[in-house]
Amino acid sequence: MSIYFQRSFQRTFGTYPLTGEALRSAVLAAVEAGYRSFDTAQMYGNEADLGAALRDTGLERDQLLIATKVHPDNFAPDRFRASVETSLDALQLDYADVLFVHWPPVGGDIRGSLAELEKVHRAGLARHIAVSNYTAAMMRLAKDLVGVPLAGNQVEFHPLLDQSKLLDAAAETGIPLCAYCSVARGEVFKYPLFDELAQSYDRSPGQIVLRWVLQKGVAINTMSTRPANIRANFDVMDFTLSSVDMARIDALGKTNHRIVAHLPWAPEWD
Repeated sequence: MSIYFQRSFQRTFGTYPLTGEALRSAVLAAVEAGYRSFDTAQMYGNEADLGAALRDTGLERDQLLIATKVHPDNFAPDRFRASVETSLDALQLDYADVLFVHWPPVGGDIRGSLAELEKVHRAGLARHIAVSNYTAAMMRLAKDLVGVPLAGNQVEFHPLLDQSKLLDAAAETGIPLCAYCSVARGEVFKYPLFDELAQSYDRSPGQIVLRWVLQKGVAINTMSTRPANIRANFDVMDFTLSSVDMARIDALGKTNHRIVAHLPWAPEWD
């Protein structure tokens, strides 16, 4: 896995729930800010809009890292590859840089969907493969089942949710975590600690949260439609939170505020 991939994938621009002109404008602003990694999914219904927006950026294919995710409804062997090919057509790509399975299958048996994921990887439709919303036990099993390194496990990750079990599994398996809902859809801003730290580091509260995520060893996936916020979310690499301040933020994990909880395909969370 190249250094360029690792560095770019650290900061990904998420596209949910954007479509149409809102998505195009946000993508163009993200590229101007420095983003080169973009995340979508079959479930988001915006792959074609993202493909068109990326074409309008004028960037060469090798300058972009594009990730998409296979919907659980398409995990069956007779649907998996066809759904990936449909996604690539929509994105105007020959391959995805990262292809995720979006959730564990209902019932929790991950073997079949991982086998299909490996097949499309071997067929050249994805440079890297990954999983999302896997539990620690699923991460360990996936490492044993899959013959190539997994690029990540994309999960809900923010200061108000203790994900230490997943962090331990990431260290054990070598499957890194990637965050979504990094600011808990704004819930973190109800906590004065982030205003205090923002003043101390001369940063915004959002940048404090994102820096905490990165220092936990977790890649960030952020979305905004405001150019100033897009740039602020990207500009989080040139300062470091102290170990004392990291620990103060860590303590908020006892809140156990989970955003993505009650969905038909959600596993039994750690």
